[in-house]
Amino acid sequence: MQTDPIADTLTRIRNALHARHDQVEIPHSQLRHAICQVLVNEGFLDGAEVTGEGYKKRLLLRLRYSRERQPVIEGLRRVSRPGMRHYAGAAEIPKVRGGMGISVISTPQGMMTDRQARKNNVGGEVLFQVW
Repeated sequence: MQTDPIADTLTRIRNALHARHDQVEIPHSQLRHAICQVLVNEGFLDGAEVTGEGYKKRLLLRLRYSRERQPVIEGLRRVSRPGMRHYAGAAEIPKVRGGMGISVISTPQGMMTDRQARKNNVGGEVLFQVW
């Protein structure tokens, strides 16, 4: 049993990037799928596809690298944890690296980036930051 599936997902991505793998496979859940879709839409991942059926569903993430084979993702940092949740209103959402990175936020309207949350004037739980 996993107590923090978001941290597990981020760790798997971080480890695969460090080992220079082209793809990584993680267990499927709707939360993980939504997080990966945000990362794909923002250009941090090349793709995320669901494989398998039923309880054997997996997410296959294609990692993205530059031409020099450097990872596009320089850093991943978990903000809200099970032991200490971090919520922010639309006006208090922090910028990441002066706007060069993104925060992924879980809102009542679904998973979105900090820019989308500010644009939609909605707050929520700041899950993690990517740069």
